Amino acid sequence: MAAKEIYEIGEMPPVGEVPKQMYAQVIRQDRFGEPRNAFKVERVDVPRLAPGEVLVYVMAAGVNYNNVWAALGSPVDVIAAHQRDGDPTPFHIGGSDASGIVYAVGPGVTSLKVGDQVVTHCGMWSPDDPFIKAGGDPITAPSARIWGYELSWGSFAQFTKVQAHQCMPRAKHLTWEESAVPTLDGATAYRMLTGWPPHTVQTGDVVLIWGGAGGLGSFAIQITKHLGGIPVAVVSDDERGKYCMELGAKGYINRKKFTHWGMMPHWKDTEAYNQWANGARGFGRALWDAVGERKNPRIVFDHPGEDTVPTSIFVCDNAGMVVICAGTSGYNATVDLRYLWMRQKRFQGSHFANDTQANAFNRLVIDGTVKPCLGQLFTFDQVGEAHQRMHEGRHPSGKMGVLVGAPRAGLKDIPR
Repeated sequence: MAAKEIYEIGEMPPVGEVPKQMYAQVIRQDRFGEPRNAFKVERVDVPRLAPGEVLVYVMAAGVNYNNVWAALGSPVDVIAAHQRDGDPTPFHIGGSDASGIVYAVGPGVTSLKVGDQVVTHCGMWSPDDPFIKAGGDPITAPSARIWGYELSWGSFAQFTKVQAHQCMPRAKHLTWEESAVPTLDGATAYRMLTGWPPHTVQTGDVVLIWGGAGGLGSFAIQITKHLGGIPVAVVSDDERGKYCMELGAKGYINRKKFTHWGMMPHWKDTEAYNQWANGARGFGRALWDAVGERKNPRIVFDHPGEDTVPTSIFVCDNAGMVVICAGTSGYNATVDLRYLWMRQKRFQGSHFANDTQANAFNRLVIDGTVKPCLGQLFTFDQVGEAHQRMHEGRHPSGKMGVLVGAPRAGLKDIPR
């Protein structure tokens, strides 16, 4: 019997049977704006594989802030960026976390076979990149891109194409939706906390974690605890604080009790600067209360950026590190340089992870050390709504997931 041209959402093709077309949640330039309007289900061709690539039937996907940006078309028009990189596709398929089943392998792929159950990480790069060939860290290479954001053909579609090295074994004690959500945030957190020696989490280190109840924070708390550190979460309400405590946080700080957020005043504006400094000192005292002693964080785990960086650098311990991977509250963060040079603090950027770090995090998921933290599950046609909630700050604690090809929630294997 000839293969069908397309299968409906939740109607799984026989393993290894690749139809000509698929359904995908698609963003186009003329729809840039509110995420609930930017994403639309469209029928598109299944992507073709290049050497080293793999076609994965997506069972479930994770929701991340990068595709809020993609939907808005700001700060980057991702479609124009794809086209500058040589992909003429006039649309964007987002999604940077996936669980699924290998349905086809491209030329040269020997590490995977049709039928393998995998999760995918989002780091893509050229194997011919001279930087990588010279021994450089692939995720810092000029060719490095984030699949499902800087590159299209992500996980909000029945099929996605990835490079073979992105595929990792799936934790089979989890459901498809649970195994789909941890990797982007978890591997990012793992690199932030272990990838910048000598500032790696050591026994007894206090680690301040902004957005502790979100995706990044949920995994940062668990990783810090696993490594012997003392995680302290920053949250927006006490319910989220309790959630962080259940994950292993020593304590939490409710940021709504403080008002000094944003770029700090100029140091020559003495009155305004002193008012900001009083707020930062009060936050520091709340941190000590959460720790249970006057001990500053050796590592501050930051991602809001503009609102939080001045306070992060202020409260970080002498010779400690503020490590940052995003700027969800804005990009123009200000720094009082005196705290950096006189207290010899480090301000370190960090971006996703390499294969070694992604696989190390995945092993923590497989052995049950790290919980997936799935907070809310959406249907395929609700992808835009999920991103709208994230855009508006109405997302739940933990990670949001989307059921894509799995016929129903709760499955842990290929349905027969």
